[in-house]
Order: sequence, then structure tokens, then C-alpha cells
Amino acid sequence: MSGLPPLPPIDGDATGRSMIDLLDEEHEQLDRLCARAETEPAASDVLVATLARHLSAEEQYLYPAVSSVLPAGATIASRELAADAELLVALRRLHTNADRSSLRTVTEHVREHTHRTAGELFPALRSRCTEEQLVRLGNRVEIARSAAPTRPHPGTPSTPPLNKLVDPALGVVDKVMDALTRRTTWEEDL
Repeated sequence: MSGLPPLPPIDGDATGRSMIDLLDEEHEQLDRLCARAETEPAASDVLVATLARHLSAEEQYLYPAVSSVLPAGATIASRELAADAELLVALRRLHTNADRSSLRTVTEHVREHTHRTAGELFPALRSRCTEEQLVRLGNRVEIARSAAPTRPHPGTPSTPPLNKLVDPALGVVDKVMDALTRRTTWEEDL
């Protein structure tokens, strides 16, 4: 493998969706949710939850892959983690205030994030990773996303291995709080 973090061995071919395809699809969903949140207050909660899950999964798998396989990957991953930290702070403001100014700030961060990843990271990863590696990483992203927090937690670990331990624990707490408050966290439930 081309310097990627170790992935468990598999018997046969890897099946599933590419990490890049999954994250790219989520970027489109985040753009759509930013627009919906302008007119639908409930979409703001879904935006917060979707973005919190998305950032958690990227921090667990995308950035370590970037760091491992791209020239200057560690520098790029550090830049993205710093941008994510700013986004989590803005997301926390949106979660607690849900005002137009907070939504505009989050929307700007989301647009910058999707532009950078789609224009720079994804093409570079596609050229340096096999489709099987990207599918195996996609499988990990799906698992991480399902266990991830649904609320922003700035200041928690953003790199493996600690984020792979802390994020699922926070995810359990967040999901309990979501159930108790009947908070909508999935777009299909809007």
C-alpha cells in the first residue's frame, strides 16, 4: 500500500463506495443544507449534525490518508485541521444561536472547505491511491460517520488515535441528547 495507515486485511475484493465519492456527495448535501437552513429553521439542526459527523469522519480517515500519501501531505492535513477547528467554533455558535450571521459564517466555511477538497485533495488522492484503497477507506468513513458526534465539540482531539476513541463516545452522548430532545439530525427526516 502506498503509505496509507494500515487497513485490516480482506478476503477477496473490497466492496462499497470510494471515500472520495462519499465525501464529495456529503459536500453536495452540506451545500444543500446551508441553503435550506436560510428558510427552514429545522434544517439548521440537521446541518449542524451532518457537518459534525462529516468533519469527524474526515479527521479520522481523509487527513491521515492525505498526510501519508501526498507530497507535503502533513502540511496540507495540518492546514485542513486548523480550518476544521475554526469551522467547529462557528458551528458551535450556529448550534447555540441559530442566527443568520452564524449561518453565513458556517456557509462560507463549508464552501471554502468543499472547494479546497474537491479542487486539491480529491484529485491528488485519486492519482496516488488505488480504487480498492479508496473503497476500503470509504467503508471506514461510513462507520466513523455513523458513530460520530452530532454536535460540534471544539477542542477535542482531531487526529488519530485519540479522535477514534473520543468521537464515538461523544457520539453516544449526543445521540442520547438528540433522542431526549427529539432533535432532527438527518436530512431525510426534515
